[in-house]
Amino acid sequence: MPRPGRNDHRLGHHKLAIEVLGPEALAKGGFNCVLAVGQGSAHAPRVVKLEYKPKEKPKKHVVLVGKGVCFDAGGLSLKDAPNMETMKDDMTGAAIVLATLAACAQTEAPVQVTGILGLVENMPSGKAYKPGDVLRARSGKTIEVLNTDAEGRLVLADLLHWASEMKA
Repeated sequence: MPRPGRNDHRLGHHKLAIEVLGPEALAKGGFNCVLAVGQGSAHAPRVVKLEYKPKEKPKKHVVLVGKGVCFDAGGLSLKDAPNMETMKDDMTGAAIVLATLAACAQTEAPVQVTGILGLVENMPSGKAYKPGDVLRARSGKTIEVLNTDAEGRLVLADLLHWASEMKA
């Protein structure tokens, strides 16, 4: 995994700017919902920002946001076994955003595209967030957690607010 920070990397043969926010940057940036969802996992959450810019001045700037819950056990509101079998698929939103940016680069789309991926695991542990916790989202709004299996809404709350702050 790339070190947190801003770097240019090659994604296959596509040149995309990549910024990886690790736990310290997430805390500093107010991504408290992302951090809460990921705190039950042995793997710290990450938010990845991908940037495609065309060679010519872009006609538009589009921001895409994808939820990347790499595994969703439901946190402390644990899913039953049959409903957990496909929870590795809870990352498809982030995968689609990644594929879209690669396609934009490959086809040299005339628009600037930013992709934001929220990468977390929603796992139970002694460090997991709990029903009844009150979280302050990046927007400053507070959210009371009633069920820890509603992690997608929490991750998207922080990511969508960040996306809304991006300049065209």
